[in-house]
Amino acid sequence: MKSESQKPKTVVVTIDENSGFCFGVVNAISKAEESLHNVGHLYCLGDIVHNSQEQERLSKLGLEVITHQDLKNIHNAKVLLRAHGEPPETYRIAQQNSNLIIDASCPVVLRLQTKIKQAFETNPDAQIVIYGKVGHAEVNGLVGQTCGKAVVVENEQDAEELNFSKDIVLFSQTTKSLEGFNRLIDFIKKRMQGSATLVFYDTICRQVANRVVRIKRFASNFDLIFFVSDKKSSNGKVLFEECCKVNDNVHFISSAKDIDISLLKNVKTIGICGATSTPKWLMEDVEKEIYLKTENLL
Repeated sequence: MKSESQKPKTVVVTIDENSGFCFGVVNAISKAEESLHNVGHLYCLGDIVHNSQEQERLSKLGLEVITHQDLKNIHNAKVLLRAHGEPPETYRIAQQNSNLIIDASCPVVLRLQTKIKQAFETNPDAQIVIYGKVGHAEVNGLVGQTCGKAVVVENEQDAEELNFSKDIVLFSQTTKSLEGFNRLIDFIKKRMQGSATLVFYDTICRQVANRVVRIKRFASNFDLIFFVSDKKSSNGKVLFEECCKVNDNVHFISSAKDIDISLLKNVKTIGICGATSTPKWLMEDVEKEIYLKTENLL
């Protein structure tokens, strides 16, 4: 994607068409904008996306971010649930307080929640294990399907604490690495004892997982890469590291203001990419700023 503005012949800037919001985030923001257009104010349980500039944009439209503690004291209001999904307790509190839920939970996450709940109810003696980030909003929603009994592991070291003499049913947070999940499966398989069984479900969202391959392919084609993401984005950190594996000239920025003009000297091709939480308009702002700065270098 290229800007329509005049471009200096000395540099070509390209935005990665596969970067930017995933479907779940697009859906959540669309629902938020629709409600804000109608009523001018809307509560959102947690950051709708891990990008402070997009949050600021929506805040100006009337979106107010609240915590789970806040929710307990809010009555007769509209509350948006973001793409990450929520545990059953959140719905119970909202109903108890006569709040209207606008559910923007990602369909992929909802299907995963259903699978985990079914596994927990079908085999209550098994260990429900979730490969994911402790404390992550999506993971909290997944653990909630098991009345808080699921075990969350971030790596093989965490998995050492599992009871390998009991059945294990393994799931993954939707945005985790497929490579890391496969390593964990192999690790657990080798340690299972007696008649205990391991059942695992690949529940990683391919829209997110495939970005690793695509973004590495993209990043390898340019003299310079600007990776645009909020520092709070876990997905951003992962994808940035993947870009660095294929290109030695990758720079993490959060906005056009972070561009160091000295980096633009002696480069002919510049690629712009970002996380699943990076809005397209932010990458487009970076593109415009690059052309402005390179014009000044001429």
